[in-house]
Amino acid sequence: MELWLLPFTFILLAVITYFVIQRTVASLTRTPVWLLWLVMMTPPLVWIGWTLFNGKNTPIPPALLLGPFVICLPLYWLLIQWGRPAPNSTMTKDNPTKTSTSDPVAKIASATEKSSLRPITKEEEKDLRNCFPWGIYYLQNIEYRPQVVLCRGKLRTNPEQAYRTVRSNIEAEFGDRFFVVFQESFSGKPFFALVPNTKKSTKPYRGSESLTRPGLALGLMVITLFTTTWMGTQITGVSENPLTDPAVLLQGLPYALALMAILSIHELGHYFAAMVYKVRTTLPYFIPIPFYSW
Repeated sequence: MELWLLPFTFILLAVITYFVIQRTVASLTRTPVWLLWLVMMTPPLVWIGWTLFNGKNTPIPPALLLGPFVICLPLYWLLIQWGRPAPNSTMTKDNPTKTSTSDPVAKIASATEKSSLRPITKEEEKDLRNCFPWGIYYLQNIEYRPQVVLCRGKLRTNPEQAYRTVRSNIEAEFGDRFFVVFQESFSGKPFFALVPNTKKSTKPYRGSESLTRPGLALGLMVITLFTTTWMGTQITGVSENPLTDPAVLLQGLPYALALMAILSIHELGHYFAAMVYKVRTTLPYFIPIPFYSW
């Protein structure tokens, strides 16, 4: 690959990296996005700088190849942890018994301290009762708490089947409005706790926002197919420039298809698992690197 393309490759990678960090990590930490971005971009900056100054025929020393990874990845994790807000720090100072209690219901409620759950209506209560088949879990009483709805009754089958059936019925009726928790009380009687989905209640528009972005996923996949095909031509030892003779790219296509098939199967496994457990997630995004050989 021509050396003049390396800066453009770096700029493309920098933009994609900044976008990914801003969309995924920025909400989890107070550490500035630009600082996390700088740490993530240090390894490719070092490698591209070496290639530009020493030429593409000079191999990168192993220490310089692995060193940025060994240093930057732990530093990236430490910066994220350093910027995380302390959970429930004010509540612990004001009333430490709230966090130290061993009541399982209180633990569930404390996790949604700031939620604004609205009491379900009479019609919704009827729908909720219908979610408990009498042959699975005989519902006897519904208790309303500020941050949780408790459903108490008698278990008539094994706990795993009861949880799967009731959770499936509640999700079919109420969507992602509640998290369904199944546990035992201190008296040994199992009960269901419906904890409000705080993201759903405080930011309802996020629930309807599409995360798939098929256009972005398809665009990144096409660009990555091109970059990996280009790399494949270099690996096969083709001397012609693919820009002047596009037919040369066919020599690198087997490498590109094999590599992308492996990555696609792996990442789609995560995606379909998230769909099964109803976790909102994006489509797999390819990153169009590598673009050059050492």
